[in-house]
Amino acid sequence: MGTVTKYAKIKPLIKDSERLEKRLKEIPQEPGVYLMRDESDRILYIGKSKKLRSRIRSYFRESQKLSPRQALMVQQVTEIEFIVTDTEAESLALEANLIKQHQPYFNVLLKDDKKYPYLCITWSEEYPRIFITRKRQLGNKKDRYYGPYVDVRQLRNTLQLVKKIFPLRQRQQPLFKDRPCLNYNIGRCPGVCQKLISPEEYRQIVQKVAMIFQGRTQELTEILKQQMEAAAEELNFEQAAQIRERIAALQSINAGQKVSLPNDTVSRDAIALATDGIIACIQLFQIRAGKLVGRLGFIAEVPSVAKIELGTILQRVLEEHYQNVESVEIPTEILVQHELPDAEILADWLSQRKGRKVSILAPQRQTKAELIEMVERNAEYELARIQKISARNAQSLQDLAEILDLPDIPRRIEGYDISHIQGSNAVASQVVFIDGLPAKQHYRHYKIKNPTVSCGHADDFASLAEVIGRRFHKYAENPKLERVGNPDWPDLVMIDGGKGQLSAVVAVLQEMNLLEDLRVISLAKQREEIFLPGESLPLNTDAEQPGVQLLRRLRDEAHRFAVSFHRQQRRDKMLRSRLDEIPGLGLQRQKQLLAHFRSIDYIRIATPEQLAEVPGIGPRLAQQIYEYFHP
Repeated sequence: MGTVTKYAKIKPLIKDSERLEKRLKEIPQEPGVYLMRDESDRILYIGKSKKLRSRIRSYFRESQKLSPRQALMVQQVTEIEFIVTDTEAESLALEANLIKQHQPYFNVLLKDDKKYPYLCITWSEEYPRIFITRKRQLGNKKDRYYGPYVDVRQLRNTLQLVKKIFPLRQRQQPLFKDRPCLNYNIGRCPGVCQKLISPEEYRQIVQKVAMIFQGRTQELTEILKQQMEAAAEELNFEQAAQIRERIAALQSINAGQKVSLPNDTVSRDAIALATDGIIACIQLFQIRAGKLVGRLGFIAEVPSVAKIELGTILQRVLEEHYQNVESVEIPTEILVQHELPDAEILADWLSQRKGRKVSILAPQRQTKAELIEMVERNAEYELARIQKISARNAQSLQDLAEILDLPDIPRRIEGYDISHIQGSNAVASQVVFIDGLPAKQHYRHYKIKNPTVSCGHADDFASLAEVIGRRFHKYAENPKLERVGNPDWPDLVMIDGGKGQLSAVVAVLQEMNLLEDLRVISLAKQREEIFLPGESLPLNTDAEQPGVQLLRRLRDEAHRFAVSFHRQQRRDKMLRSRLDEIPGLGLQRQKQLLAHFRSIDYIRIATPEQLAEVPGIGPRLAQQIYEYFHP
């Protein structure tokens, strides 16, 4: 390994030929990884090669045609560090780990913008959960993430079907403390909450589910057929029939996704991209036994559109993707749109992981080239969709900044609304748009606590003042909290309402000494008018201009979120009010019943004996409750 030395204002190597030549002679002609640093000892770029000296020397040859990105990087390199490895495959794995650790500026990196969802299986838990998430948080190395999937709807449908095929835990938290819920009775759940199935048996079920998302549906079908035949031979016809139904349901997954290829037995991936010079949309099609079992999507930043850079992007995507999959998921053939700069090293590394030969091809003709063209066409459609959304949001944000005379484009915008019926079950919503798109992970509900807001007495002004006070109280209590650059601090707050609602919010912000730092407006419903603090007249705007349309989308989302929460609260209250009609059942016993059964529906179907098990509910009262629901 080369020695790292910190240099102060030293000339770049390209301008010091004597020192460059001396350094190149110290670098061996062996496989390994190299790190290029600038005068501040910052890592600019991390690469790998079968022959380190030859690869590094190529950057500094005058005859070498470098891309603009590479030429800019070479102008800053003052030191080169290297790490020798035993094989090219080791250098690939080491390079990937170092890039993740240091994230050099000039390396092509995938953008983790949570655009595409993953499917997660929490193998770290005793009873693994299966769920869809947009956050790939590798908090535990045992957990597995599959994706990212482009088609969110198909992913949800597949997961929904999987939960019908296999008995899996359906709830994150158990419904009852001492007995399973209805899902157990209908065969949808094996009774995980009460541990009616052992962790080993449950993991065997989840392993079969994992095979579906690994693209091994055909292999799983064969295993189930063997189990069905064994059950039939043992005259266990009920179990054989259940397995037969599972096989039929499995065959419906990806039905109609047939891909016309001459050799349907080969497992292959096909990858292609489309770029506008700023970002690249990459699509990876997973084809198993002639069927498209998965369509994954990635987004990468593109500093240059040179053809060699496109191959580098594809290689980086493949390296990152295959590092996070199990060896059985690696196909024997990978079709690429552009030649990869280190295709041989990548193929050797994948072959070692899989235990058999893996080929990487850039087809130019016939069926395989047509498959790459199909993947590229899908990538172009996805790029066009992203461009359209980005252009619309950029135009809307720019227009909104001009309407409100903001110094910068508002990145984080928060919207607030109140929902109630004549003051009953009053709630509020906080929705957040980031870069013009809903950021649902930041949404929040509020139950209005103001005692003056009650059934028959509504006060939207007081409700909004309470919510804003609760939202920003930590900034009022601690004025030293950062605001500029703080992702929790909004660039703009929008109140659903007119001058009255805005004045109530402005008053509470003045009391908290936050009005000078926080930009707040209101949007009236009738004429889509925008009001500013202290102004009696609305701004002169057109309801159809992009900035106002963005505020309308924010307002409508805040309204939807508030109304849905209000309806939930009202529904729960109406259900609880039914218990008030039962003689002898006071408030305390109602709470005990709901704590035990968690639902009015489960209280209704409970037997008198089950009702009597609740503390404070004797046999006589249990019989009264039962007779109330069963007249």
